[in-house]
Amino acid sequence: MSPQKVREGEELDKASLKRFLHRQDLITSADVELNIRQFTAGYSNLTYLLQTEDNDYVLRKPPAGAVKRGHDMNREFTVQSALQKGFGKVPQMFAFCDDENVLGSDFYIMERVEGIILHYKEAKQKQITPLEYARIADAWLDTMVELHALDYKSAGLEKLGKPEGYVERQVTNWGKQFIKAATGETELAEQVMQWMQEHQPEEYSHCLIHNDYKYNNLVFEDDSWESITAVLDWEMSTLGDPLMDLGTSLGYWTVAGDPKMVKQGIPSPTTFDGNPTRREIAQLYAQKSGRNVDHLTFYYVYGLFKIAVIAQQIYYRYEQGLTADPKFKNLDKAAQLCCKIALKAIQTGKIN
Repeated sequence: MSPQKVREGEELDKASLKRFLHRQDLITSADVELNIRQFTAGYSNLTYLLQTEDNDYVLRKPPAGAVKRGHDMNREFTVQSALQKGFGKVPQMFAFCDDENVLGSDFYIMERVEGIILHYKEAKQKQITPLEYARIADAWLDTMVELHALDYKSAGLEKLGKPEGYVERQVTNWGKQFIKAATGETELAEQVMQWMQEHQPEEYSHCLIHNDYKYNNLVFEDDSWESITAVLDWEMSTLGDPLMDLGTSLGYWTVAGDPKMVKQGIPSPTTFDGNPTRREIAQLYAQKSGRNVDHLTFYYVYGLFKIAVIAQQIYYRYEQGLTADPKFKNLDKAAQLCCKIALKAIQTGKIN
């Protein structure tokens, strides 16, 4: 993923940023040259490449108009700092800033991790073989299982979330967030919300979960696809039901046999030959983790609905003129599509 020119309206105050970097001993002087580029592939937080002296840094901050709860830079910084030991597959953290006078919002600075991030367009261009995709999926799943087995207390993350009542809170809160960001009819979403309220599991385990675990949030070391060097985007990480994590991943896991509109609405490298099906992913997760994957339909439906809410929230900001990125203009339709897929899963009891 190559950085691009910074989008209009998303520029950083270079002078203020250089003063901050100097105070953190990340540059030798506030007068040094600083080149700022932007990683534009993401849909959530803003990510920039800072090139100065002989160093490359990455800066992460929320987009304009974002709800702070859903774009928690302090959470990302804290979790990744803690995971340097015990997990290790995170970038090195350098500095966090909660002074909005610097750049208008919280932000943090981390190392730039070199490697390959599998966004859909890049994956298509690479012409990856089915055998390689099987290897990619295996590394992806092994890392998720490793994360879910982590002793989060030893990492100092026991206060990251409240595991008790996690599922019920998530179902309720995501429903409220959809209604708050609604820009059109909500009938489909309300049907999904009602079903989840009535069919949520009452008993479940908990662990550290990422909550946005997908191919394009991983950095592979190289195209041997054998080693993942970093997991990115920890803004929604918490302590909760690991199957909620799996369900979100399955929501993003579009496959070759899905209808065309689904593959277009949720584009993912998982559609290419060699990737397991959603059912196979769930079965492999159960086998590798030793966890029971009962109530799989609920977790898949939850994952789809959460993706719908995220898409709708971004579209709401786009409609309000808080962002001008053209790739956001149809996200309201993507949100509706996720609800339609969820309702089909509810009706059939199948995730494939």
